[in-house]
Amino acid sequence: MSKPMKTNAMRQLDAAKIPYTPCTYEVDESDLSGVHIADQIGLPYEQVFKTIVTRGDKTGCLVFCIPCHKEIDLKRAAALTGNKKIEPVPVKELLGLTGYIRGGCSPVGMKKKLPTYFDQSAAELCELTVSAGVRGIQLLLKREDILSFTGAVLGDLTVK
Repeated sequence: MSKPMKTNAMRQLDAAKIPYTPCTYEVDESDLSGVHIADQIGLPYEQVFKTIVTRGDKTGCLVFCIPCHKEIDLKRAAALTGNKKIEPVPVKELLGLTGYIRGGCSPVGMKKKLPTYFDQSAAELCELTVSAGVRGIQLLLKREDILSFTGAVLGDLTVK
């Protein structure tokens, strides 16, 4: 029997003694959406968070985690972070900046710790998932653990 894969995100959570449950799913290269992932792991969309890396005109790079079925409101995100304008980081820059690829970007274990924001809807959850840092694995953890570990700020981040 093979040993389960350990990602950098898992190693960092282990070192911090933060419990998590890996949730595996089949990767479909034609559909990397969080909705597809939520359907496969059997969790409500509100509980499966996607990670979006952006660059602000004043602050530089920022990380936003929002429910998988929602869209980020870049104007709200900019206002929350003291920027006039925020844009998603181009996919070609993602690996070099974070150590992660599109569809496998985690707010845990990036090359450099970046300011992190979670949508305020996370406050209503006991547990939520974020990517484990690879396509095919999500990490289910307690909301307070992920917010504390990442130093995240809650805010109104999604399009209404």
